[in-house]
Amino acid sequence: MNAVPDTPLRPRREGLRRALSRFRQSRLSTVGAGLVALVLATAALGPFLAPYPDHVAGGIDTAARFLPPSARHVFGTNELGQDVLSLTLAGASVSVLAGFAVVLIGSAIGTLVGGIAGFAGGWIDEILMRLTDLVLTVPNLILAMAIAAALGPGFQNMVLAISLGWWPGYARLVRGEVLSAREEVYVTAARAMGASRARVLFCHVLPNCISPVIVKMSLDMGFAILAVAALGFIGIGVRPPVPEWGTMLATARSYMPDVWWTAMAPGLAIFVSVFGFNLLGDGLRDLLDPRGGR
Repeated sequence: MNAVPDTPLRPRREGLRRALSRFRQSRLSTVGAGLVALVLATAALGPFLAPYPDHVAGGIDTAARFLPPSARHVFGTNELGQDVLSLTLAGASVSVLAGFAVVLIGSAIGTLVGGIAGFAGGWIDEILMRLTDLVLTVPNLILAMAIAAALGPGFQNMVLAISLGWWPGYARLVRGEVLSAREEVYVTAARAMGASRARVLFCHVLPNCISPVIVKMSLDMGFAILAVAALGFIGIGVRPPVPEWGTMLATARSYMPDVWWTAMAPGLAIFVSVFGFNLLGDGLRDLLDPRGGR
């Protein structure tokens, strides 16, 4: 008798177990998960792990300018005598948080637009998709640069500028999923039971379209971090003394190649972040959306 309540859950548990087994069998996916865990841990604890927290707060030491990597300064010091490792660890919280905010806002807007367009159809679909195509005609980075330049530098303005050009990909993805899902039997059953169109869309259709959105979000995290760094690199992102990887690279560019170590730590941090999220996204695609990998 005790086995009866567990019977409906057994197929789900077996499916989850098989999916996790497939994920673990992929070494690259496991490596990606480890790198992402490292990046997230650094973003959460970076300011506390910095060996020179006073440098993160804006302190300088002109007597220690451009010291090469050593046991005291693992990645050397910059033009102000600040420890590059400390700035890179603290900058992780800014870059990763900004990338996460961009993906979250972009996916929320895109999911809403694509869901409404695919479910409503007709002239609503036509207007929303033409708006999506209009935004897609402008390269995302160029659009973000224009918006950020108009709004001014700052964390919030940078996130908003990138997010306003990030949602069309999610809108097209969700629209295609909704067009397929709205013809399913459970949608017809919900309508027959008297559920409103909004309830059918938000409680039945969109929850069943979330897997490809999660996969795209994981793949986009690396590119969002790269876009944040790009805006910081050209000087319209976060401004010093707030440490940010793109801004650090822009400053280090003036002293290359002689003082190469000032660019090594932030460049390596960006590489590890993008590489890790891409590997994890590939693994999640096989785990949550097997059709996407075929």
